[in-house]
Amino acid sequence: MKNRSIAIDGPSGAGKSTLAKRLAQELGFLYVDTGAIYRTVGLAACRRGIDPSDADKVVPMLPELTITMGYGKDGLQHMFLDGEDVTRAIRENEISICASKVAAIPAVRAFLLEMQRRTAQEHDVIMDGRDIGTVVLPQADVKLFLTASPQARAERRYQELLERGQQADFDQVLREVVERDRRDTDRETAPLRQADDAVLADTTGLDLEGSFQLLLGLIRERVDV
Repeated sequence: MKNRSIAIDGPSGAGKSTLAKRLAQELGFLYVDTGAIYRTVGLAACRRGIDPSDADKVVPMLPELTITMGYGKDGLQHMFLDGEDVTRAIRENEISICASKVAAIPAVRAFLLEMQRRTAQEHDVIMDGRDIGTVVLPQADVKLFLTASPQARAERRYQELLERGQQADFDQVLREVVERDRRDTDRETAPLRQADDAVLADTTGLDLEGSFQLLLGLIRERVDV
């Protein structure tokens, strides 16, 4: 029986990871946070003192890395860099910026593509990212493009940082959201865009529960789960 796949794309701060994780638990699918994979590469570059936007320095680093994913009994994804669990470390705000920069390098995307596709071949998956429906899983059974206004996404990110005990300035977070949108949309390789056959889901005016019910309904309309 063919494994089923659900692709959720969208800009930074749209709630993709939070919602995809909950949807996976609800439907019994494996959740794959592709952003965490890129964050792991970004973390590796930062730890080595490498400019994450410098392809000439980042690319030679890739063969030296051992990046793996693991799942706990709760189904949550953990990222390992050279055997170290870096799941928490990659969530620092500065690593988010590094991830966006390394993700713009074609060789980095090619390096990680096979890992993502292999996981989808072996499991029923919900995979979120920037180019899942357009590049990674173009034949996904369901494609959703999740978005919200920059202000709404910045407010969510700001509250998330505060809840983690990190210092944050809303105006700075908003500027970072807008800048990341620009980088993700304008990059030459696998830019952020809505796949032609993806369904747009705008959650600007919705809370977490409302957003979850919207996506769950869209999925169940399109696949028997």
